[in-house]
Amino acid sequence: MSGWAIVAIIGILVWGVTQWNRAKHGIVTDEYGNESRAMSDDPETRREIEELRERIKVLERIATDSNSLDARKTKSIAAEIEALRDKQAD
Repeated sequence: MSGWAIVAIIGILVWGVTQWNRAKHGIVTDEYGNESRAMSDDPETRREIEELRERIKVLERIATDSNSLDARKTKSIAAEIEALRDKQAD
């Protein structure tokens, strides 16, 4: 067997092992060459993903609502009211 044939066989084997490993771990490639993990059909995994999405929505709402202009105005007004109450109590 010639040297080039051995190199070709080794290359094919390496390519095959790589493809098998990618398939085993659920890595898929779209038509543009972008790689991503395939969505699992496991109901427990899907439930966990949905729970995490809901948590992210809540965290985003907390992060944006407390920093909005309306929320800052509300906090400012509440602080002024408390300051007036404290003055009135003195």
